[in-house]
Amino acid sequence: MDKFVQINYEEIEENTEYNELIELVVNECFKMEKIENKNLYINIILTTPSNIRELNCKYRNIDKETDVLSFPMFEKEELQTIELTHKEALGDVVISIDRVKKQAKEYGHDFKRELSYMIVHGFYHLMGYDHIEEEDKLQMRQKEENILDKLNITR
Repeated sequence: MDKFVQINYEEIEENTEYNELIELVVNECFKMEKIENKNLYINIILTTPSNIRELNCKYRNIDKETDVLSFPMFEKEELQTIELTHKEALGDVVISIDRVKKQAKEYGHDFKRELSYMIVHGFYHLMGYDHIEEEDKLQMRQKEENILDKLNITR
């Protein structure tokens, strides 16, 4: 396991390029949010559309495929003061690789950009951010773009 991420593949083939990109992006997320010393890591699961649909139905009662799901282990407020003596998961981020490929084409940018965005987006959900209210959405989007800009991963 990398310092900040554990990567799992469910019903898709492992890919070294995905692993390298995920580690790069997650490391930047941890650095930007200054949580490198919190003894946390993210579990990222790359999977198929049918698997993510099943999870979406089971945990959110929404019977449709989606691109990314996040399952945080802590409340936003807890993360400010948390002191862990051993490594614990910040949470799980589940990403549908087929959906990422499809959306990259749809939005007119490359796969690297779309996968990176899904990782960052999932990370900020684990950090307690959401995009239901417009003000929260603007704050979350700004944080996401800051990380992608810092890594020079553009549209």
